[in-house]
Amino acid sequence: MAYLNNITTPDDLRKIPAQNLPIVAKELRDFIIDIVSAKEGHLGASLGVVELTVALHYVFNTPFDKLIWDVGHQAYGHKILTGRSDVFETNRQLNGISGFPKREESIYDDFGTGHSSTSISAILGMAIASKLKGETLKQHIAVIGDASIASGMAFEGLNHAGVTDANVLIILNDNAIGIDPSVGALKQYLTNVKKGSAKQDNIFEALNFNYSGPIDGHNLPLLIEELNRLKTVRGPKFLHVITTKGKGLKKAEENQVTYHAPGKFNKVTGDLLPKVNGEGTPKYQDVFGLTIVELAKENKKIVGITPAMPTGSSLKIMMEEIPDRAFDVGIAEQHAVTLAAGMVAEGLVPFCNIYSTFLQRAYDQVIHDVALQNLPVIFCLDRAGLVGEDGATHHGVYDIAYLRCIPNLLIFAPMNEEELRNIMYTAQLGLQQPIAIRYPRGRGVTKNWKQPFTKIEIGKSLELKKGTEIVVLSVGHIGNMVAAVLNDLDSSKIGHVNMRFIKPLDVTKLLSIFNKYSTIVTIEDGCKIGGFGSAILEFANTNSFTNKVHILGIDDVFVQHGSVAQLHEINNIGANSFKIFIESLHANE
Repeated sequence: MAYLNNITTPDDLRKIPAQNLPIVAKELRDFIIDIVSAKEGHLGASLGVVELTVALHYVFNTPFDKLIWDVGHQAYGHKILTGRSDVFETNRQLNGISGFPKREESIYDDFGTGHSSTSISAILGMAIASKLKGETLKQHIAVIGDASIASGMAFEGLNHAGVTDANVLIILNDNAIGIDPSVGALKQYLTNVKKGSAKQDNIFEALNFNYSGPIDGHNLPLLIEELNRLKTVRGPKFLHVITTKGKGLKKAEENQVTYHAPGKFNKVTGDLLPKVNGEGTPKYQDVFGLTIVELAKENKKIVGITPAMPTGSSLKIMMEEIPDRAFDVGIAEQHAVTLAAGMVAEGLVPFCNIYSTFLQRAYDQVIHDVALQNLPVIFCLDRAGLVGEDGATHHGVYDIAYLRCIPNLLIFAPMNEEELRNIMYTAQLGLQQPIAIRYPRGRGVTKNWKQPFTKIEIGKSLELKKGTEIVVLSVGHIGNMVAAVLNDLDSSKIGHVNMRFIKPLDVTKLLSIFNKYSTIVTIEDGCKIGGFGSAILEFANTNSFTNKVHILGIDDVFVQHGSVAQLHEINNIGANSFKIFIESLHANE
């Protein structure tokens, strides 16, 4: 590390002769591979922009000049060059640095990112602010990928920027892939541009951008030359850069989907290392993916929709087996929801699979286009609850609260794989209203999960353990932890009910519970405010019950990154913290 070890700020980088920057790029790429191979993280995206990262910090006067990385998967090199090399091994770990740009982490992280397509709007806002403040020399740069730029919000930003004289530079990092391969007409257009066969007028020039490119994003001298030229051009500019995701690690270049976030791997060969607990029980996403195929083969009206997450949601299984009825619409959550609504209106049965944290981006569509019209879209909310190392931008802890207030919408949280399978079966039988099915990232609890389908009665809970004084009401996968703790405690005082339905609540069962138990404990892997526990308190108040109700869930804070187990314990919904809490209640009864 002849150079990298001596770079603590971009000022140090700028002192290096330009002809030696390829050495810096190689060292940076090797450093990323070395750390991520052992500590895990987002690999391919950061490897693909090493030269671009070096060039940007070499040419522009960061942090005076503003630089935003869209989504932020690709920002590892940026973090390393801006004073975080010494702590980079803590990336995405509890109390370590974030895997995404984060304003409070560094003055070089000009805007926090984690969801896609926000960079153009944000950098335009900064550029307009600079103009109003008279900061005429400040540069404003946003780096956005070809998958992210196809999102509606990115086009909204481009549309506005093109009619301003704001000093902005939009850099399109075009590698033809997000997490999965990019899709859509814009992807085809960019492919034609790269091949020199685009018949249409340049779309970015038509939006009043000074367009340049496409250029080789791994050619450092060319990048530096072009960026220096663009520094002198005023107004909105657009640089089209061609890169290879995973550049510099052969396996990552060959298998870009897997090596987006590959887990641990051999840093020399690139071979993946075996995952701990990789066998046995299935991932919830795979239960969804296999079940929808099984159902779709019997029900020809079933279609599957995902906004750019076919692999992560396992809808890819259906896309391979029944390709004409499975749709990846790109990073377009709003479109995905209303597309599903249109399909329902014409008699289809769409399963719209969206990560919980990303459904936030389509909230109005859920209300206006689905629930208001009472169209029975089946929402499958993957990654509900705390998701671990991706941190605050990705935790799916708000869905219960933001969906529970919407009329007509059912909300179900399966405790295990069979319940997920059976509610999917139930929903496609002719449900007359929309339903949201929320389930966590990771594995379930049942090896032999593929049992014959059973219809679930809407709004009915399951009593798992009878008690006399204390009862725990759980929703979702976390109920398995509750059951295990109560089994170890082995007390006849404590009961356990798997509520399953957050909306509608099982009113008949709740009346019985409040008349029988003096103390009620609710537990959920979601926010307390407005969540499942709040629903139970509302029920108690409406029915004039005065029983003691304890709500366990996520407090009114943004939870940062760490393993799921660590974050559960910190938020008092892990096995150890729950056991301590329930034992203290038990002792006082």
